[in-house]
Amino acid sequence: MNERQRTARKVARGLGWFSIALGVAELMAPRAVARATGMRRSDTLMRAYGLREIGAGIGLLTARDPTPWLWARMGGDALDLATLAARGRPDVVATAAALAAVAGVTAVDAAAARVLQSDRAARRPVRDYSDRSGLPLPPQQMRGAARLDFAMPEETQGLAAAPVTHPG
Repeated sequence: MNERQRTARKVARGLGWFSIALGVAELMAPRAVARATGMRRSDTLMRAYGLREIGAGIGLLTARDPTPWLWARMGGDALDLATLAARGRPDVVATAAALAAVAGVTAVDAAAARVLQSDRAARRPVRDYSDRSGLPLPPQQMRGAARLDFAMPEETQGLAAAPVTHPG
């Protein structure tokens, strides 16, 4: 693991703790978070987002590979941006600040995810199938194997040519 990947893992771990802290705040004090972000109040929505944040944080802290959890956080960030745009009050400076903060965190999520994704792709073994033909035997032995040089049993002869009649 190179220095960039170690840094990205540290960033993912920090994002995990940040997610848990933000999620707890959204869960325990939804009105305060709504006020701080300039959003119209919706305690249920804010608590649901808090649970989502806590889940993403736990995933980032416990997963062997945090990459899928970073992508999940980015999906949550997109949802947050859409919610702020729809439910935020445009005349409130806090909404603009919250939009900028979420966009910044999204950029950090994306950068860490890209570094870890490239690490994952680099670890994937490359398989070489160039020596395979897809045939069970070498082509020389397979030549002519599909010929229809067989006789059909007497009880099945003529069945394919018999007309089908429907009762009625």
